[in-house]
Amino acid sequence: MAASGELPVVDLAPFFTEDGKGCIAGASEAVLQACQTHGFFSVVNHRVPVELMARALELSAAFFALPNEEKAKVRAAEGSKVPLPGGYGRQPAHVADKNEYLVVFDPKLGLNAYPAGPAGFRETVEECYSKFTELGLLIQEILNGCMGLPPGFLKNYNDDRSFDLMTVRRYFPAAAEESTSIGFSEHEDASCITLILQDDVGGLEVLKDGHWVPAEPLDGSIIVNIGDAIQAAHDN
Repeated sequence: MAASGELPVVDLAPFFTEDGKGCIAGASEAVLQACQTHGFFSVVNHRVPVELMARALELSAAFFALPNEEKAKVRAAEGSKVPLPGGYGRQPAHVADKNEYLVVFDPKLGLNAYPAGPAGFRETVEECYSKFTELGLLIQEILNGCMGLPPGFLKNYNDDRSFDLMTVRRYFPAAAEESTSIGFSEHEDASCITLILQDDVGGLEVLKDGHWVPAEPLDGSIIVNIGDAIQAAHDN
C-alpha cells in the first residue's frame, strides 16, 4: 500500500488477474489497514477505464457550463418514485454548501432526466454508473472478507440496488468577501460505500485524528469512502 499525501492507495490488480491471486491477501490487508486508519482510500487498477473517467469529467464540465435555464429543464418527470429529487438542482445561495448537481439513478429504473447536450453525455454517465457499480460490488466483497463476516453477508445486507445513486457535482468558487470556499460542509456518509472521482482541482479532505488530511487527486484513481452503514454492520 502506497500513499498519495497521507491517503492510502490500494492496488486492485490482484483481483482481476489469474497470476495475481497470490497477492489478494496482501491487497485485502491494505484495504483493512486503510479502513482502520482513515475510512478512506484511493484505488488504482480498478478496471474503470481512464478514458471513460476523463470523458465523464469533460462532459460534466460542459453540462454545467450550459445556461441556467437549460440546466433547470433537466428534471425528473412529475410523479416519479425516486428516493431523492432526480435531475438537476443547486443549493440555495444562503447556505454554506455552494454547489450544483445532477442526480442519476440506476438507468434500468427509467427514472433519470438528461440534458439534450452535450453530445454523448447520457451514454457516458450510464457507462460510468455501470462501471462504478461493478467496482462498488467488488469493494463490498473485499470488505466482507476483511471484516471476517460470513460469505455473502454484505451482499445480502445491501442487496437493494434501487437506492443506489450517482451525483455529478460542481462546486462554486468563493465570493470575494469570503475567506474560504466551502463546496460541501463536513459530514459523514450514511451509505455503505461512496466512490468519488475528482478532477485535478481537488479540495476533498478527510478527518483523521483531529486533523484534516487532503485527498490529493491521483491520475487514474478513484477514492473509496466507507460509510456509516458498514460501521453499523460491523458493530452488529
